[in-house]
Amino acid sequence: MPQPIIPMPITSETSETMTLAIQIGAVTVWIGLVFLTSKILHRYNQDPELVRKVVHIGTGNVLLIAWWLQVPTWLCITAGVVFSAIALLSHYTSILPMLDDVGRKTYGVFYYALSITILVTFLWEKTPQYAAIGVMVMSWGDGMAALVGKRFGKHTFTYLGNKRSFEGSFAMFFTSLVMVSLILGFADGFSLMHLAIAFPVAAIAALLEAFSPGGTDNISVPLSSATLSYFLQTLV
Repeated sequence: MPQPIIPMPITSETSETMTLAIQIGAVTVWIGLVFLTSKILHRYNQDPELVRKVVHIGTGNVLLIAWWLQVPTWLCITAGVVFSAIALLSHYTSILPMLDDVGRKTYGVFYYALSITILVTFLWEKTPQYAAIGVMVMSWGDGMAALVGKRFGKHTFTYLGNKRSFEGSFAMFFTSLVMVSLILGFADGFSLMHLAIAFPVAAIAALLEAFSPGGTDNISVPLSSATLSYFLQTLV
């Protein structure tokens, strides 16, 4: 049977201060690269939706880095609370200019940060893979739904003022299916049984992404994906 993913080893010979510095440094560098990329895309007049999704997907990937580096729960929660506060304030003031590059200032960014904070608070200590599932389904799934829908969406529908496409919803479903399967595989060893978990999680995520109003999919999708994955895993 394939072996589960092995996080970066932290030995007793590695000082706690140095370990913490590596963890914070790696996350900071990644976030800096994400925002630098968004700046470059914005400078060269790329599609604002593309820029927005680069930030959306890129910031979500921070959780994978934190998982690999075994970033402690207290630090994840602290970062989540700070990010949530900044995201909320940025709805009213321009204190987070990088988000202005994506051309939108909605509560969706706050919901996104809040969902990450909730997930790491309740799952990070013992079952970080489910926190990762929630965030990856939201970041990659929603990101691909928007990009595919904008480029290939021919069959559209509108719900509560939000325009969606069946092509985008399928992209959300398929990407979520892949994300859930990969994360469970890396955490526990790959198995076909993971598809039995990934399929309903992906289907519900696609429905929530399509019908959640006002950016609330940024909290409904990650929380439901993580919770459903956790409970389905206990049944198989």
